[in-house]
Amino acid sequence: MLTLHKKLIVDDRGNPTDVIIPWAEFLEISEMLAIDLDETAIGDLKQAKADRIAGNKEAYVSLDDV
Repeated sequence: MLTLHKKLIVDDRGNPTDVIIPWAEFLEISEMLAIDLDETAIGDLKQAKADRIAGNKEAYVSLDDV
């Protein structure tokens, strides 16, 4: 389980406006949510999902070939 260490920034009325988290935790979250992927990787994932939904077994490599 990820523990998030954060500092809240509040406005004059005490309402939260921003949050600061350690860089390493941000990178871990980015990786978990896959927001660090480039457009090529996102396209590959979309194609893999389409192949899976279509049942296109030829699009996959067997574990023995990896």
